[in-house]
Amino acid sequence: MSTVVIQRPRPDAPAPRPEDEPIVKNVFFWPDIDPADVRDVMRIEGTITAPRLRLAIKSAIAEVNAELFTFRRDQMADGYQRLEDVPGEQLDGESVRVSEYRNAVSAMTMATLSEQYRSFDTTATGGRKADVVEASIGELWRNARNAISNVAERSHCIIGLL
Repeated sequence: MSTVVIQRPRPDAPAPRPEDEPIVKNVFFWPDIDPADVRDVMRIEGTITAPRLRLAIKSAIAEVNAELFTFRRDQMADGYQRLEDVPGEQLDGESVRVSEYRNAVSAMTMATLSEQYRSFDTTATGGRKADVVEASIGELWRNARNAISNVAERSHCIIGLL
């Protein structure tokens, strides 16, 4: 007599992440963005498909680039052709501005994906995950804004009229 054990996949287990996601090419001044780095830094599960992540990254890049348009124009007028050429602090062999740019794109990407989380998984566990993620969406947007301000060396203060 033989016993065969067949494991059923766990419905709440994260899907494996896609391999070999191509780098998202940016415009000439700004650094390219590697989707694998965004996945690792923001702990994005494999349930987010490569095309959906790529679209969110491109959207975040467009938004960050638009918000930093004046900064880029001013730096190019001063003779700097790439962000890494702009003088500034270096940490771990990389310009702090480049690191903050990547932080801005990563945080904005994650915020965008988090806002859409319920459409990825509407099961009970997906709903619970969405509730947890929803609490951090505001923090992600704040982190993106702060990183953008750090690139341009602007104040983090946002004031609104009531």
